[in-house]
Amino acid sequence: MRLLIVGPLSGYISAAGKIALARGAKVAQIDDIDRAMAALRAGQGADLVMIDVKLDVGRMVQALKAERIHIHVVACGVGTDAESAVRAIKAGAKEYIPLPPDAQLIASVLEAVAAESHQLVFRDPVMAQVLRLADQIAPSDASVLITGESGTGKEIMARHLHRKSRRAEKPFISINCAAIPEQLLESELFGHEKGAFTGAVARRLGKFEEAHGGTLLLDEVTEMHPRLQAKLLRAIQEREIDRVGGSQPVKVDIRVIATSNRDMEEAVRQGQFRDDLYFRLNVVTLRLPALRERPADVAALAEHFAKKYAALNGFDYRGLSDAARAMLVRHHWRGNVRELENTIHRAVLLSNGNEIDVDAIMLTGQRLTPEPAAAQASGIVVAPAHQPRPAGAGASAVSPAANGGVPIGTLVGRTVADVERDLIIETLQHCLGNRTHAAGILGISIRTLRNKLQQYKQEGLSVPLPGDVEARV
Repeated sequence: MRLLIVGPLSGYISAAGKIALARGAKVAQIDDIDRAMAALRAGQGADLVMIDVKLDVGRMVQALKAERIHIHVVACGVGTDAESAVRAIKAGAKEYIPLPPDAQLIASVLEAVAAESHQLVFRDPVMAQVLRLADQIAPSDASVLITGESGTGKEIMARHLHRKSRRAEKPFISINCAAIPEQLLESELFGHEKGAFTGAVARRLGKFEEAHGGTLLLDEVTEMHPRLQAKLLRAIQEREIDRVGGSQPVKVDIRVIATSNRDMEEAVRQGQFRDDLYFRLNVVTLRLPALRERPADVAALAEHFAKKYAALNGFDYRGLSDAARAMLVRHHWRGNVRELENTIHRAVLLSNGNEIDVDAIMLTGQRLTPEPAAAQASGIVVAPAHQPRPAGAGASAVSPAANGGVPIGTLVGRTVADVERDLIIETLQHCLGNRTHAAGILGISIRTLRNKLQQYKQEGLSVPLPGDVEARV
């Protein structure tokens, strides 16, 4: 985790930086916005920017957006300055941190905004075998191709390889090749010179140069346009790149790791991916098994996520009941580890009592229900497995059967709309008003969530503000 503090490093902001350092972040500080932007263009990477609200937060956000530098921005200022807090959120800051800093709040923001949790958790022999191979090849500089379904943890494996390599003290830089339009991806990868195209206000180093000495992860590499595949092949072979608009090649020293959730040999056969690039990337292949292929990992991961989200939300840790654990192990996990993580996050928020039981677990898609004996022991109602909800159904799919059975006494006399509304509002409050995090926990799109919140506002209900400023300043 790389934190860039923008603003004079004094007083409370200095204390915030020290807390971040204690939490394992690498902290850098720059006094003003212009010099911060210059440092980012020059390859000083950051995962999160913490900016003093006394500076122009909106200008910082817009400058990053204009130059397609994708970094989360959080604002910080004296806790009683509610007007500045509101202004910062409206300007585009993802969060507002009141000062003096609270250690738990800063830890939560670092975790939630930057999503820097890369611990490998496993018990299953199938995954242990993959780890043995990964540890064997990690010290080399060989290119590695990591394949597997979406949500299996390919980026986490890539970071594991980096940590175990001789480049561990150097940068680990990742870029999602599927998330950036083809006309912009070239500049993101190789950088550009000032004036190379409209909007190129200054020289900017690309991901290859930013990763110099370290590791570059090309996430979902099969989504890259064929024209760029040729330029990527040259960069990997020659270990040099050409900036957009540049006249001289630039030498780079990197290790390349690529990931894909597609059948790459099939993509090569169909002419969608260059065979020479495939063979250049595929020195060693690591295939990550789907979660349903490693059942012994389900309970271990569930306990890990339960501890993680209890700490993030300021709750006491509650373990999983035997019935809940059995329910999780039998689920198909179409979304793999990512789906399991979201499921446990929801369960932590919804659980009552001394442990997380089946009534707090809301599974998605086609699934089995608890065994009758387990259901009777836990006091839940056994309902037939429901069919996958139709696309666009959003949060309206909430029902007594949707979470494997809810204690019926808590629902009698209430409509589905009432239960849905309370779940959405309470989840949003737990996320400090952050729409993106709440939508992820609820398993709905951000658009669906916003439509629901707009409906509640029109009905005269109070909806938490983004950043939940009123509750935190």
